[in-house]
Amino acid sequence: MAAACVRTISKTGRLVYDKATCHPTKIPAFVIPLRNAERTYGTSRLDFGARLSSYALLRGGRVLGCAFIFGGGFGFGLYQTVKLTLQRHLAEKAKAPDLGTDLKLKLYQYKTCPFCSKVRVFLDYHGIPYETVEVNPVMRQEIKWSGYRKVPILMVNGTVQLNDSSVIISALMTYLMSKEKMIPQILACYPEMKAKNEHGKEVIEFGNKYWVMVNDHEYPEKDSRKEEIKWRKWVDDWLVHLISPNVYRTPGEALASFDYIVREGKFGRFEGFFAKYVGAAAMWIISKRLRNRHNLQEDVRQDLYKAVNDWMAAVGKKKFMGGDSPNLADLAVFGVLRVMEGLQAFNDMMENTKVKNWYRRMENVVHNHNHSE
Repeated sequence: MAAACVRTISKTGRLVYDKATCHPTKIPAFVIPLRNAERTYGTSRLDFGARLSSYALLRGGRVLGCAFIFGGGFGFGLYQTVKLTLQRHLAEKAKAPDLGTDLKLKLYQYKTCPFCSKVRVFLDYHGIPYETVEVNPVMRQEIKWSGYRKVPILMVNGTVQLNDSSVIISALMTYLMSKEKMIPQILACYPEMKAKNEHGKEVIEFGNKYWVMVNDHEYPEKDSRKEEIKWRKWVDDWLVHLISPNVYRTPGEALASFDYIVREGKFGRFEGFFAKYVGAAAMWIISKRLRNRHNLQEDVRQDLYKAVNDWMAAVGKKKFMGGDSPNLADLAVFGVLRVMEGLQAFNDMMENTKVKNWYRRMENVVHNHNHSE
């Protein structure tokens, strides 16, 4: 958690094959039946005859060319035979495989980072296999190849890079729901933009990052999409900023937190010793500044309790905000809160808010689908 707060943002390297026009509420149909970028059969807007001619050039053009020239019964019969064969070929290629089989995912992370935890929760809940690479928060050699220097970073099939936890989740959810679009096309819907934060520092932001690029009718209720976006944004803008002030609230809590960070992270022996004691002292001091920056109460626990209870009020009497199953807001809240497990802040939250039953239900549904490597 601490390491992620002080990293600069560099320009991301992202592979986009086709420039797609995206709109949050009305998404155009992409005529791209294949998701594996190695082949593109049937992906153009040409009619069947044009595709057949192209196929002829690649697959014995002389024979098929003669069929077109001769015409008549023999030529037409041969044309129909080849046409039906090609149609079957295109139909077989157009079948989109399941996400877990056609994408190889590698997640670069800090295990204790709440943003990385959000992504893992999403992948685990949907039963999507993935490999994790723990990044050393000091040297960050594991991501030296990337212009984007924050985590999480998700690599798809070793070639396509997804940055920002909310973009990663929205893009993969679009992929799951659309069954048509390729990942590079989907990424074009989340443009990278330069902006300045409240301190005047230039940062990278991503447009539409809370939008799943499918039509409204894909959502079960009229306002469910609006609520999901509202609370996902709330997680990034508010809830995540309550974690550090609470887990580093006292010197003892800061030391316990860094003991957990060092134990779960990727540190050398000297780095771990230094991080545990010097880092704990530094973050205890920084947590006071964070409290002031975010206008938190002297007792930061009260802000955490209020935020969690506000979330539970929004969930209401339902099992999850998504109803009988979690939506993206449920997964995001759970992912952020989960990084406090084993710490005093987590125990206090469970005892002093209404979150316990919802949290245990989330634990069950997420862990039952876990396929991470």
